[in-house]
Amino acid sequence: MTHTTTADRIDEFFEAQTWPGALADALQPHVQVVERALPDAVHGRGLGHPLHPAIVHLPLGGWVVAGVLDAAGHDEAADRALLIGTVGAVPTIALGWLDWANTRGTARNIGVVHGLLNETAFTLNVVSLWARARGQRGLGRALSNTALALSGVSGFLGGHLVYHHGLGVGQTLDRPQG
Repeated sequence: MTHTTTADRIDEFFEAQTWPGALADALQPHVQVVERALPDAVHGRGLGHPLHPAIVHLPLGGWVVAGVLDAAGHDEAADRALLIGTVGAVPTIALGWLDWANTRGTARNIGVVHGLLNETAFTLNVVSLWARARGQRGLGRALSNTALALSGVSGFLGGHLVYHHGLGVGQTLDRPQG
């Protein structure tokens, strides 16, 4: 009897979806052009691992701290933490797409969804900052809380890419991984 794990079910779900592959087909050649044009240091090749996992803590930490400070009623501090996390998301997202550039198969499909969730969370947090600056704190909190939830789902998928597919665990530094 074969035991089906949660990881297997995640892969089966993404293998059954057609839209992530179609989107990846459209995006990946463009990301690969950028990825190939950048120096090795941007990829983390001198470090022995990609940079994306090292800096992902900046946006996630800022966004989590903002949520805690919002809940505690520390509006100004929450806004600052949200801003720091959102600014930190820019290089984190860019480096994540570079890590994804040469993926194949199921990992490629999961990676494109992981990236889209992160981009959506980033956008929601930008709009949250805008709403907060205009005195719409309730809307700002709702947007950043939604973004934090999406980041949690995305982080789960990112962990699946690393721990189940081995993405970024040596293979992607020198050769494509699927």
